[in-house]
This record gives sequence, structure tokens and C-alpha cells, in this order.
Amino acid sequence: MRRVIVEADGGSRGNPGPAGYGAVVRDADTGELLTETSGGLGSTTNNVAEYSGLIAGLRAAVKEGAAAAEVRMDSKLVVEQMSGRWQIKQPHLRPLASEAAGLARELGDVTYTWIPRARNAHADRLANEAMDAQAGVARKPVDASASPPRWTGTTGSPTRLLMLRHGQTELSAQGRYSGHADPPLTELGERQAAAAAARLASADGVAAVVSSPMLRARQTAEPVAAALGVPLRVHDGLAEADFGAWDGLTFAEASARDPELHTRWLTDASVAPPNGESMDAVHRRVRRVRDQLIAEHCAATLVVVSHVTPIKSLLRMALEAGPSLLHRLHLDIASLSVAEFYPDGPAIVRLVNDTSYLP
Repeated sequence: MRRVIVEADGGSRGNPGPAGYGAVVRDADTGELLTETSGGLGSTTNNVAEYSGLIAGLRAAVKEGAAAAEVRMDSKLVVEQMSGRWQIKQPHLRPLASEAAGLARELGDVTYTWIPRARNAHADRLANEAMDAQAGVARKPVDASASPPRWTGTTGSPTRLLMLRHGQTELSAQGRYSGHADPPLTELGERQAAAAAARLASADGVAAVVSSPMLRARQTAEPVAAALGVPLRVHDGLAEADFGAWDGLTFAEASARDPELHTRWLTDASVAPPNGESMDAVHRRVRRVRDQLIAEHCAATLVVVSHVTPIKSLLRMALEAGPSLLHRLHLDIASLSVAEFYPDGPAIVRLVNDTSYLP
């Protein structure tokens, strides 16, 4: 029984936009390249292109006379849907999934494995060459095993965090400390969450949405996960700082209640509010979350829906900045920030406090 490995990918520049796919079939025992295939798709979405790559790879495996295949893709969406663990909510993807399933039945034994994008370089290159060919762009031959040079000196593929602050609540509208108090979104907050979902719906290759357990964060995260068609995961470590006795107070009220302590808290990250949590404690907690997410989703893209303090902490880690950044950086309600954490240690901040999509 001949077993093969199918590596497949697809992409779209603009989502929707000029799209292409690529697929590679290898002998599972020797790793020998048996065939490769690619093609342009005109203008369509990333997900359609990814499914097209899968179909092309499975069809090529059938032509090679394979009786079993392991499909490897960096599209979490396609892998989970074809494995039967996720529903196919987008109607336009169902015919493609059905066609892929029919080819899989011809092969008889097909499994699906998610791999980081860096390990899918050959299929990715074929897809990009197909997109370039459509546009009449000549490409120079490249070494698929080599990482592209970067001015920062980073290597490998990063774990990309799209960090979304929750929408408006009554406490945030009034400028009050809102830590472990759990108010719902206002009507404006719900509109902000919907606008954020529309903004992120075209994000490429998002593996999951990870949310704080607080109600306001979950209400913001749910429409985002629905728009992307990816799972929503709740992580307790992404909760807002516990402001203790200051929860629900304005800055002026907290300062009047505990003037000396409040002043110290603003300048010393080790100081905690009464019965609350210090900024240092939040930073350590969020660092553990970041390390866990990178370990579990290496080289993937995640939407992280959280609060102002955890998001500032993640940006602080990416910038290798001190705690003073917490009081010098402003993040609006429902704003988006983006940071990439590379496997060799460095990080890059690509976006801070984007609110251009909000109503």
C-alpha cells in the first residue's frame, strides 16, 4: 500500500483578491518528491484558495496511485473542518469540502495534520508563484528552506498576536477602574465589537480567538470568532488587573481615598491597590499566558481579546520596555494592536491602538 504525504497551501492578496494554490505530494517512506501542482484562481478568498490547494493535492495523490495520505497544511480552518472537529459555517466552502472529502474516499485512508507555516514552505512558494504568474510578475528561484532576511535579524516564523481591547462598558464610559467587576458591553460597545469583527474577518490564517474570562471581553470575542469561523478559547490569565478596593472608582476618587498609596502605585509596579494586584503580578501572569500560547500555537496567528493592562503588558514584553510604559501608553476601547514573537527570542510590534474601523 503506497502512502504519501500531501503538503498544500493557498493564499489571496487582499482577501478577496488575486489568489493561487500550491500542493506537493511526497512518498511517505522516503520523502521523495513525486509531483507538485499549482494554479491561479482569479480573485477569491484565502479560505477558498486553501481548499483549492487541498483538492489539487488530493487529486495528485489519487493520480499517483496512493492508497493512504497524510495531509499537512498550515490552515487550521481546513484541517479542523476536514477532520470533522469544526463545523463548516461558510456556505461557499461546503462544496469545496465535499469535493475534497470525495477524493479522500477514493484514497481510502486520509488524515489531516496542522503544521506551522515555516514547515509548509514548498507549497506556500508554489501558491505565491501562481499568484505572481497571474499578475505577470517574474520571480527569481528561491531556497524554500531558507528564512527571508529581516532587518531585525530574527529567524523563523513568528507567533502573531492580534490584540483587541474589549468594547465599551458603563464603567469605562465613566472613566472608572474596571478590574474584576464584570459589567456587560453597552450598546456602543456591542457596535464596537461588531466593527472589530468586520475588521478582523479578513485576517489571514487565524488559528483561534483567545479571550479573557470577563463578560465584556467574551462579548467582544464572540462576534470575532464567528466572523473568522475559528474556535473561541477562554484563558483566565488574560483577565484585567484586580484593582481591589479601587474597582469602580475614578482616578480622582481612588487618589482621594488612598492618596499616598495611589501615588506610589503610579510609580512602582510592585505596589498593589488595597486587596488588589500589582502591575508586576499582572506582568508575570500575562508572560505565562504568552509563553503558553507560543508553545501551543507556534508560528500561528491568534486574536487575543483582553483588557488594557494585559495588552500593555504584552506590548511591553515585545518592546522589552520597563514598567513605566504602562502609564505612558494609551490604548482606546476596542482598539487593535499587533505584535509578533519569534522563536529565537526577539519580537516586533507592528501596530498600536488602531481605531480606524470603529463607529
